[in-house]
Amino acid sequence: MRSVTRGLLFVLAAAVPVAAQQATLTPQDYLDIQQLVSKYAYAIDECTNKGYDYADLYVADGAFLTSRNGKILNRFEGRERLAEAARGGMPDCKDVPWAGIVHMLVNHVIEPAQAGATGKVYLIAIGVDGEPGKVEAQGRYEDVYVKTANGWRFKSRTHVLAAGQQEVSRGSKPNPSK
Repeated sequence: MRSVTRGLLFVLAAAVPVAAQQATLTPQDYLDIQQLVSKYAYAIDECTNKGYDYADLYVADGAFLTSRNGKILNRFEGRERLAEAARGGMPDCKDVPWAGIVHMLVNHVIEPAQAGATGKVYLIAIGVDGEPGKVEAQGRYEDVYVKTANGWRFKSRTHVLAAGQQEVSRGSKPNPSK
């Protein structure tokens, strides 16, 4: 009877599709992914290295997308386009539309996935419309992370605007350090 039960369990375990088996993440993986997300906020706020520090947080074919009401509005794919996204479409960093805004990413949730991990995090902007104390909830990011030889990177990051939100507010202070 035991051998029949063991055999049945073996057959059932083998029948579970590989995709249904959940990957695992180590505590260090969680920390490294959290650091990646934190580096994102600094890279976008400071627009260092003409946006290429931001672009380097993604894999070579990584993509940043914007979404409203379930529809993709913009897609920036590959290092050059990602650096352009970090500059707000500007030739350099001095005129980014969010100059003076600090991006806060809160309530980060990370889930293991077969190809790496997925995550979501709320986006809170401080200093919108040139007012240092003005705060705005600007939706969330939905992420796909992959582990590379250079550590964890974004495979994709989608900015999902809050329900009913037409657009995010902008900063208005020039950033003299760029």
